Amino acid sequence: MTMFYAPASGGVRTYLDAKHRRLAAYPDVRHSLLIPGPQSSHEDGVYRVPAPPVPFGNGYRFPIRVGPWRDALQSLRPDLIEVGDPYLTAWAALNARRQLDVPVIGFYHSDLPLLVSNRIGAWLGANVENYVSKLYGNFDRVLAPSAAMADKLIRLGVKDVHVQPLGVDLQTFHPSRRDPGLKTELGLSEETRLLMFAGRGSKEKNLPVLLDCMKALGAGYHLLLVGSHMPAGVPDNVTVMGEFRPAVEVARLLASADALVHAGDQETFGLVVIEAMASGIPVVAVEAGAFREIIPERCGLLCEPNHPIAMAAAVRQLFSTDVAARGADARRHVKAHYAWDNVVNGLLGHYRAVLDAHQPVYAHG
Repeated sequence: MTMFYAPASGGVRTYLDAKHRRLAAYPDVRHSLLIPGPQSSHEDGVYRVPAPPVPFGNGYRFPIRVGPWRDALQSLRPDLIEVGDPYLTAWAALNARRQLDVPVIGFYHSDLPLLVSNRIGAWLGANVENYVSKLYGNFDRVLAPSAAMADKLIRLGVKDVHVQPLGVDLQTFHPSRRDPGLKTELGLSEETRLLMFAGRGSKEKNLPVLLDCMKALGAGYHLLLVGSHMPAGVPDNVTVMGEFRPAVEVARLLASADALVHAGDQETFGLVVIEAMASGIPVVAVEAGAFREIIPERCGLLCEPNHPIAMAAAVRQLFSTDVAARGADARRHVKAHYAWDNVVNGLLGHYRAVLDAHQPVYAHG
């Protein structure tokens, strides 16, 4: 259950949809998704719980009443609950745990204290750290998508934290999606080195660093920005596709680019990086967050964070090497470590461990 589920939402929805599809193939598993919606409804194991929309929230809804979520859980009577956000749904799950006597797992998808510090101020970030410590200390097990996030939780005093990476659809994101006509479509010569970034244009993505990087790179390099809330004023060597694109279209664009660039220094995982590597292209990213873990040297390059000139130098260095070979290595690496089937097997291991450790409390009348 999570509120991080909207038409144009990112990695959390991708993870939940992938897990839901794969668990449907297990005859002994019933998997339900509880997500916000305009009214109560359910279809194919996806249950929508009424919640008001977030103003200017890109389709997100913010639950404000525990009751409907607790009631939905009680009607489903799950063996285990996994919570995907640190807000009301988390407290509803803990409330239902007491009534249903089932374990609850918390998946720490976003670095809440850092987000709050960046957008409101460090003075509030410290209070949020206390909140996160208290909330996640209540779960039977806590999952984090990277060791960087797991370490942060452990430093906050949270116990029983485990790293559980996300995955990628290796069929959708595939080198065969390459469109040899993309550069022509963008009005570029075949010799132009085409870079790409896809995602939401939120503050933590550090898009100004990418734009300044492109100014430093100049002619011969071109950046394609794909996603919602992208900047309007960009250098001449930048093209913006400023709206949400379905996965198959993003896959075409990634496979047709020469490399992905990512200036975000707060990524808890960085799903678009894995998608790019699955598409057979290398990555230039900053040496921060989860990128140290998911981008081996043979698959791309890391550079100093918040430093456009350093990023431009890394891009030039990448193209002084065998870019195609790095892209092929990237595909092999992702195939070996981030296939969704492997991720789901890991999740089931966590579920079984928590269920085996849970001691039901039987009430006696």
